[in-house]
Amino acid sequence: MHKNHLIFDKENYNIDTKHKLQELSQYLSNLIEKGIIIAFSGGTDSAMLLWAAKMVKENIGGNLLAVTQDSYSLPRKDLQEAKNYTKLLNIKHEIVQGKEFEDPNYIKNDLNRCYYCRKELFKITDSIIARDGYKYVLYGYNASDKSDFRPGHKAAVENNVLAPLAEIGFTKKEIRDVLRNNNIKLADKPATPCLSSRVMTGIPIEQKHLKNIEAMENVLWDAKAKQFRIRLCKDEQDYFLRIEASENDIPIVLKNKNKLIEMSKEFNYKWITLDLEGYKLGGGVKK
Repeated sequence: MHKNHLIFDKENYNIDTKHKLQELSQYLSNLIEKGIIIAFSGGTDSAMLLWAAKMVKENIGGNLLAVTQDSYSLPRKDLQEAKNYTKLLNIKHEIVQGKEFEDPNYIKNDLNRCYYCRKELFKITDSIIARDGYKYVLYGYNASDKSDFRPGHKAAVENNVLAPLAEIGFTKKEIRDVLRNNNIKLADKPATPCLSSRVMTGIPIEQKHLKNIEAMENVLWDAKAKQFRIRLCKDEQDYFLRIEASENDIPIVLKNKNKLIEMSKEFNYKWITLDLEGYKLGGGVKK
């Protein structure tokens, strides 16, 4: 038994999670000697996968690299958190500028936008494999994602990218529990999909809108809001903004309304509204 199994055997894991961690340990042990690249977004899922791979590498050696695809759609705070995390774990981390904004299929922002983004990501990892000789690419797709519409997973399958968390059956809750049990503060990081997800389906992606949305969302992040989105919408000819927020975050939005209104006018949006239905998963998708 490798020593990393002992790290995974904490008393505060339930039996099911403990078995899954043992399986993940063996899975990674079988790959790491030939080299693992983990696509690291800075979110909880890839953070947990990276942590597990680090534990295995510390105990049996091997080659491990975190790769982050940077672009206009990645919030700067998420990029900084990704850098901080890999530094904390002392993992080699390569940040590569993606070229998805040069792809008209991505810019048109239809339901397959995420497919073209992931396709670009795996072009990047393939180029690193060709350059440095890593064998495997892994990413943080998990069992909870199976019930959601994930066109990006199609790109992963097409490029032989492995998803051990999904294969083994880790749920989002279990992933957060593992990180929390190991005192990793990313355990409680809210889900933060890319900024392009804030643009309603069918509205072309433009850098200026993503920059504006990021600036306005930072007002709410700084005010300690946890679950919200600022969506870019369009009527016949004018752009406007719609805020979705959880019930707990609505008072925070209202407390900061003057600043948000001021910014929306500065950015030339027709108006900014608060969606009374609140935050909803996939709220940027027109159905």
